[in-house]
Amino acid sequence: MIIKPKEQRVEVLIDVQNLYHSAKNLYGGRVNFKEILRQAIAGRKLIRAFAYVVRTKTGEEKAFFEALTKLGFETRVRDLQEFYGGQKKADWDVGIVIDAIRTSPNIDVIILCSGDGDFIPLVEYLRNQGKRVEVMAFGKTTSTKLKEAADEFLDIGEDPRRYLLPIK
Repeated sequence: MIIKPKEQRVEVLIDVQNLYHSAKNLYGGRVNFKEILRQAIAGRKLIRAFAYVVRTKTGEEKAFFEALTKLGFETRVRDLQEFYGGQKKADWDVGIVIDAIRTSPNIDVIILCSGDGDFIPLVEYLRNQGKRVEVMAFGKTTSTKLKEAADEFLDIGEDPRRYLLPIK
């Protein structure tokens, strides 16, 4: 276990779709975002926590968004795009990158909760700026190169009982 200095200012960026789909497909469960946040902070100073979410036409996720807000997350909401032919797209990658770069001057540690290899250039950039970058995600669905690029990788799949809630 790595000792984490209590004075470190941390920011948590959660790619909700990435974790949601991994939890559902790998374990048939739901992510325990309260525990993810607690573990990410690890007793340090939380400056900001962002949860990047997608709104569908039905709006059924409204209660979930409210629950994230109650946990202390600033929710960033994007509408699900539906294209002719039935294709759907909901991508927060650029938004996550912009927020990370924009807020990084006031942060010591950025915890990225996503296994998406598209974030490798962001991790490299932040580390070159002297920031510590920790990645938390399900190891089985996380890019190997993303794990290697980070200062630390926490595989939340190693303790599913801690990080998952049963599907109702």
